[in-house]
Amino acid sequence: MRPKEYLLSTIKRIDRRGFKAYNDIKGAYDFGHFILSVDHVQGDPFAAPSRVSVLVGLTDSGFDPSLFTTGIRNVAAADFITRTFHRAILNTAKGSRGMGKSGMIAINTPGQEVIKRNSCLIINDSTKDTIEVRFVVGLPAAGRTILGHEAIAIFFDEIPVIVNKALSAKSVNVDDFLTHFNAVEDQKHLQGLLSEKGLSAFVANGSILPRKSGVDDRPLKSDVVPFQSPKSLEVSVTLPHKGEVTGMGIRRGVTLIVGGGFHGKSTLLTAIERGVYPHIPGDGRELVSTDSKAVKIRAEDGRYIEKVNISPFITNLPMGRDTNRFSTENASGSTSQAANIMEALEMGTCLLLIDEDTSATNFMIRDERMQELISKEMEPITPFVDKVGKLHKDNGVSTILVMGGSGDYFDVADTVIAMENYVPMDVSAKAQEIAKRHAASRTDEGGDNFGDITERTPNPASFNPSKGKRDVKIDAKGLKKILYGRLDIDLVGLAQLVEMSQTRAIGNIIHLYATQYATKGMTLHKGISLVINELEEQGLDMLVPYKVGNLAVPRVFEVAGAINRMRTLKVK
Repeated sequence: MRPKEYLLSTIKRIDRRGFKAYNDIKGAYDFGHFILSVDHVQGDPFAAPSRVSVLVGLTDSGFDPSLFTTGIRNVAAADFITRTFHRAILNTAKGSRGMGKSGMIAINTPGQEVIKRNSCLIINDSTKDTIEVRFVVGLPAAGRTILGHEAIAIFFDEIPVIVNKALSAKSVNVDDFLTHFNAVEDQKHLQGLLSEKGLSAFVANGSILPRKSGVDDRPLKSDVVPFQSPKSLEVSVTLPHKGEVTGMGIRRGVTLIVGGGFHGKSTLLTAIERGVYPHIPGDGRELVSTDSKAVKIRAEDGRYIEKVNISPFITNLPMGRDTNRFSTENASGSTSQAANIMEALEMGTCLLLIDEDTSATNFMIRDERMQELISKEMEPITPFVDKVGKLHKDNGVSTILVMGGSGDYFDVADTVIAMENYVPMDVSAKAQEIAKRHAASRTDEGGDNFGDITERTPNPASFNPSKGKRDVKIDAKGLKKILYGRLDIDLVGLAQLVEMSQTRAIGNIIHLYATQYATKGMTLHKGISLVINELEEQGLDMLVPYKVGNLAVPRVFEVAGAINRMRTLKVK
């Protein structure tokens, strides 16, 4: 390690030289209260910015070591520091200092959810106690000429101030830190209570569910109705920090969310689907918690399907096509929704979340008039209404379903929640009374049981990340697209993917799975589960051979969802 003066003299020496001379600053430097490391130097001012990291001793930071232990405490602390570092950048960095990305200082910015990332790593064990923050810097240049004085300002004026603001207990608001930490720990504890209370989800009274817009996940601030549970569905839980909290408990089984348009049905379901993750204080959904194995399901016209057993829903296709191992290059709405459900069940989901607005109508329901016109022998689709109850009875998998257009689901629902002006009401008894008074004359086409769930084993030859002369080319192109070699993987159907850092990690997880697990003949479920377990134990750095700070841990369901949408996938 070199003294910071060496970095200063090097930058002065290469000032006004060609951009490649910036390679001379690679290495670690002692700044006294922190160590700065230039880990990678960009190729030119317009390339991806250079990767930089800082290392601070936990003792030197002044933070309470008990906040940095393993598990959710460590995740919450790292998340808070990442956000604090980001705010310090916004308040300190000048920004543009030349051409391209010159002067840029940025860190992998989190959204509303708290998940495990590698933008901040905290090690607090018998070997060492350190906080490492990873970020990027756009090295300043005019054309391809180094602007040394601007680089000096970044490394010696701005970064030390940012580090002091984010990584010193004297500068950080300790109350905010504790509030953040306690909120995350409470949410994780709440999620652990769901099973013992027989719940699929919980929404605390006072929660703020509406969002600013479809592209802004922050809470709506004006004209908001705080959530209030119906008395008949109220459940109280005791949390480590918040104490006793009361809210709506959604019991296991089949739950319908009904109501008129624009009354909050989909808003409630969206909050529930995001409840698989903890949320930051002030989000409004801090105490909305959902079974961690919940999966949002929708129809996806045109998606690729490879040897999925969709026979519980679809049989007797024309031309004798096999639905026990169904494959297609261009799925219909009904076949895609059937495949999405069966793939989620294959990966071990305990809860399906479905909105009729994004579902195939002929997959959801077939009324008595259509049954009379088109006999079952001529209709290959068994509607979801005839399978949802059997799915819970046979497999213990619950369903929460937004439904506004068919009362036939009253016959199979255990709980019916009506939304009126964003206020939920328990109308289960009324729905059952209506179902009895207007008895459906349609025939149950679902048989005596749900049907078989088949696990699949991918062929290792399905995964080729090479592109041109590059053996491995993997990148995220936005939140919902992965570039995997020459293949684009479309993830638009994965509603619970919340950060591009997860998308980026999924691409690398697929490569790890392909090279170390698929070759061993493991099923998709077992192989991906082992990869995620390994990530939790060893950290995200195992995914790439160099230091980065832009990865986050995804769930097994989103990794499997990406693999299932690879048009090169072949199943043994």
